[in-house]
Amino acid sequence: MEKNKEQLELEKMRHSCEHVLHQAVTDLFPGLKRAMGPATDEGFYHDFDYDGKVSEEDFPRIEKRMQELIDKDSPIVREEISIEDAKKLFKDNPYKLDWVRIIEEKGEKATVYWNGKPREEGSDVDLCKGPHVESTGKIGPFKLLKIAGAYWHGDEKNKMLQRIYGTAFPTQKELDDYLNMIEEAKKRDHKKLGKELGLFTFSELVGAGLPLWTPKGTLLRNILDNFVWELRQAKGYQKVTIPHITKKDLYETSGHWAKFSNDLFKITTREGHEFAMKPMNCPHHTQIFACEPRSYRDLPHRYAETTMVYRDEQTGELSGLSRVRCITQDDAHCFCRESQLKDEFYAIWDIIETFYAKCGFPELKIRLSLSDPEHMEKYLGTREDWDKFEEQLRGFIRDRGAEFTEAAGEAAFYGPKIDFMAKDSLGREWQVATIQADRNMPKNFKLFCTNEDGKEEQIVMIHAAIMGSIERFLSILIEHHAGAFPFWMAPVQAKILPISDKFMDYANKVAEELKSAGIRVQIDISAEGLGKKIRNAEMEKIPYMIVVGEKEQEAGTIAVRDYATKKQEVMKVEEFLKKVK
Repeated sequence: MEKNKEQLELEKMRHSCEHVLHQAVTDLFPGLKRAMGPATDEGFYHDFDYDGKVSEEDFPRIEKRMQELIDKDSPIVREEISIEDAKKLFKDNPYKLDWVRIIEEKGEKATVYWNGKPREEGSDVDLCKGPHVESTGKIGPFKLLKIAGAYWHGDEKNKMLQRIYGTAFPTQKELDDYLNMIEEAKKRDHKKLGKELGLFTFSELVGAGLPLWTPKGTLLRNILDNFVWELRQAKGYQKVTIPHITKKDLYETSGHWAKFSNDLFKITTREGHEFAMKPMNCPHHTQIFACEPRSYRDLPHRYAETTMVYRDEQTGELSGLSRVRCITQDDAHCFCRESQLKDEFYAIWDIIETFYAKCGFPELKIRLSLSDPEHMEKYLGTREDWDKFEEQLRGFIRDRGAEFTEAAGEAAFYGPKIDFMAKDSLGREWQVATIQADRNMPKNFKLFCTNEDGKEEQIVMIHAAIMGSIERFLSILIEHHAGAFPFWMAPVQAKILPISDKFMDYANKVAEELKSAGIRVQIDISAEGLGKKIRNAEMEKIPYMIVVGEKEQEAGTIAVRDYATKKQEVMKVEEFLKKVK
């Protein structure tokens, strides 16, 4: 995604801070070998190889040394050197020599950056493309955040290195605000809350990146998926079902095999046929469309399916629900004529806006994701076609009256797309839903309709995911709401807390009334006291706690405690139903 001037300056400063970090750890830990470290959207990190162990307890002295280097205000100087010079300069560092080899294979020259005047005693040098700020004194307030393990080149076959994460900002206030946000994010971490709320779990016997969903978690998934389906059904979509594996031939025809072969789980049958676990659903859906001749009168054809796809992600890149090996997609594909494309885009856009507003994201930003004109080898089709189709989507957005940004290099390999960006309660921005226009797959699979003149007319295919990956969306949703879901989506909407076993019959009577009205309700049957029952229900972040005791039983009422406001009201069941409906 293209960055503005302010973002580029921040990235330069963070990259320079990362160089100061690796200079500091080299000074403090003799024998440490630097590997690599870039600036990131959140800060920076640096990987290194060290026989000992660096821990977060070492951060104060590392930060002290970093500040000393920053205060020197040493010039940061770029130098272009030959491959041979680079090999001599980094002869004692196998990681730098590995990078030099990669640079040599590309036929490029090596660039290095010096903290200090080049080749003067006390100056520090590292292999780097840059760019950087002019001097270390231009680096703003910084903080080291955490330490973790990371494989060299992200490949688990390589050695495990140590990685230090940090961040830097132009002002102390910006840094403090970010650190406060991190602390709040830790409390909202979906991995932590998912366990506490009993939504999902992971098992070493099953494998990393393969979440197992509990009844409560499955109910939450189904509530969201059913809502998406209701919205789609109203727009004319129909459900289809496909298998989880396919012959290699399908993905060779679609173009996915050439692009993503290394990301596939592959299966060889006893007869020697090569199959793959499906990493996406669109090629399968083309075959449903292609199973019989289609007239222009039949179009559009709109298929929807929620199903799992599988990708061979590297272990080191897996993270809770954010990145998994089995991905549940609420996937849909529309096969239509070019003349129908705009209306179909807008229909999906309507669904997206309705769904996200209901989920607590009332404002979505629009991003037009384009090809990278300097690397067209990554994409199917000609530059001329891409220019035309990108301008078409630009027009769709403008005609809708929406503001948008553009991001070169973010398109799918088969076509440009409109991405929807949501900002969560901590101010973090996430790419969520997407609508994509695709002419290449219909061309590869020879998907046509017969037009008014009796001639074959190639159709266009729309890819549309509302949640996208349900796992990833739930990681965002859990953290956005801190696990306190809106009433309509909460797996348990009300929990009945009888003061003692004497009032269990009345609790059951109330539960039946609520269930018959469609409320998802549980009864706390534990022997705990009322105070503990309330605390337990609050830990589960259940929207309403319903206390029943002698007074409630005699009066035929319930004492309703609201999780959000902590207020308690006594009312009839009918009043409660009116309140929540």
